[in-house]
Amino acid sequence: MNDQYDPENTLQINERVRIPYADLLYRYTRSSGPGGQHTNKTETAVELVFDLTHTPVLTEDERALALQRLSGYLDTEGLLHLESQSERSQLRNREEVTQRFAELLRRALQPVRRRRPTQPSRAARERRLNRKRHTAEVKTRRRRPSIDE
Repeated sequence: MNDQYDPENTLQINERVRIPYADLLYRYTRSSGPGGQHTNKTETAVELVFDLTHTPVLTEDERALALQRLSGYLDTEGLLHLESQSERSQLRNREEVTQRFAELLRRALQPVRRRRPTQPSRAARERRLNRKRHTAEVKTRRRRPSIDE
């Protein structure tokens, strides 16, 4: 068995898609904002980069759907970028950005559910017509009385 697709070395996205951890590129930088000496000396911010356009894991349909839905996260080369710097620990930031990536890709790959057209029930049509009659009556009462009355 190819160890690249070994369940131990892959990130489960859905029942069909498994991303090898080797395909995920992590970059580490210093976090911004307050934090004093710890922030100034340690590289705890994590950026995850994933090549969505060239990954062999996704089918052409899945890739097209993911590219369309995740266009806001992609750069001009089709690389997906996610960043995390909310935690003080590099490991926790890495875990957090990986989980966010998995959830984002899982949602992007969900198929579009087609709406089944339905007819309103007889009771719903009757309620709608009664509301319309009532509104028309209210508006009629607001008018100035005519000379005939």
